[in-house]
Amino acid sequence: MRETTPVKSPRLNEQDQVMTTKYPYYVEPYNETERPRRFLEAFSAILQHSNYGFVLDTYSKITTKCARCACNCQVFMESGELRDVPCHRTELLLRVYRRYFTLGGMVSSRLFNGFTLTDRYIDEMAENFYRCTACRRCKFGCPMGVDHGLMTHLARWILAEIGIVPKALVVAVREQLQGKTGNTSAIPVVALKDTCEFLEEELLENYNIPAKFPMDVEGAEMVFFPAVSDYLLEPDTLMGNAAVMHLTNGSWTIGTGYYDGINYGLFYSDTHLCNIVRKEAAEVKRLKAKKVLIGECGHASRSAKAFIPTFCGGKKAPPVINIMEYSHKALLDGRLKVKSGAILDRVTYHDPCNIARSKWIINQPRELLEAICKDYVDMVPGGQMNICCGGGGGTVSIDEIRKFRTGTGGHVKAEQIKATGAKYVVAPCANCKKQLREVCEDNGLHDVEIVGLHDLLLKALDLEYYGITAPEKKEEEE
Repeated sequence: MRETTPVKSPRLNEQDQVMTTKYPYYVEPYNETERPRRFLEAFSAILQHSNYGFVLDTYSKITTKCARCACNCQVFMESGELRDVPCHRTELLLRVYRRYFTLGGMVSSRLFNGFTLTDRYIDEMAENFYRCTACRRCKFGCPMGVDHGLMTHLARWILAEIGIVPKALVVAVREQLQGKTGNTSAIPVVALKDTCEFLEEELLENYNIPAKFPMDVEGAEMVFFPAVSDYLLEPDTLMGNAAVMHLTNGSWTIGTGYYDGINYGLFYSDTHLCNIVRKEAAEVKRLKAKKVLIGECGHASRSAKAFIPTFCGGKKAPPVINIMEYSHKALLDGRLKVKSGAILDRVTYHDPCNIARSKWIINQPRELLEAICKDYVDMVPGGQMNICCGGGGGTVSIDEIRKFRTGTGGHVKAEQIKATGAKYVVAPCANCKKQLREVCEDNGLHDVEIVGLHDLLLKALDLEYYGITAPEKKEEEE
């Protein structure tokens, strides 16, 4: 039975509130008074200005709570806890909707002294909805097709509107939308240029490839938006991107007005989601380009692909492609030449949920890997039904829950990787890379290396075809 008596919030100063948060994640100080009232007001406003009402009305009538979805959730597989059953978690929000936003719920409550939203109930939602990775695999187990990932997103949005959102997410988005640098990693333009110049020197020195990272080229076909953290953490991926674009005569540019593909709005706020994709579209317009080119990042790709048309002009919005789609097409039409079997160690591929669950990008990276790998093996299950890395839905950015992410959330994935016997796990997503490296570290998979797709493509390019002689030093290392 649920507690119906409101919990009185303790009086804390701001620093104490940050460090002694009642949740597993840190939360910035916020107004803790009258939270049930403010939650309902935020819920009401979202219903008034969005299409969620239709979805909630439908789900609240058809949901069966049969728990078949649990079989598809890697968190429940490991924890076995009721709170990790997706339909049980969704019911937390639907119960509030029925009680306060349907005529039947309001009448029933008055007649039978029914459910009342309390502070404790809000706390339960605040914890449980951040145990979900929003990977949406559970949807395929629901006989009624309820999208529990969507319900997680909506619940988080309402919670965020009253101030309950992991500090790691809100700080990154604040810098992206309001900060001086305008990106989640707070990389200023001068540092961006320095990094790209360094990578150009590395490409020339190690591969003899005179590739450039073009900046602010008006009229280029595509504007490039990788996860901006790649400029700090994934030099081989970016060098692979630049090498492929150079050798295939790709028309692309990086815009110094905006260069971050990350969009945490996808995880907890439609308002932020909208504002971030508008920055991408505005940069494409400023540079008179035609397309949005997203780097190796699952959620950046999905947020741009699905929501630039929604918020930035519909059919007139710039098309969105992922860098793997570009490279795959270049391979098929003969512009990209690679050495068959150049990668000798066993390789497997991790499908980022945000690009595989919809079947958007599944076969393209596999065909690229099969073209360059001597020993490629697939994970089982894979493709559309692949298991989440355990860091989806933005949870990978919350370092204070690492034990949960890599243990409860990531152990099933670790066993899946272990079963392949692979040396390299290709994970074409900034968030998946970080999470899988920590999963491997915390689950004893110390011989496994997590890499990007273009990291391996860079090593397998047929430079002789392009008239390039690879430096002898690099050949000796390989």
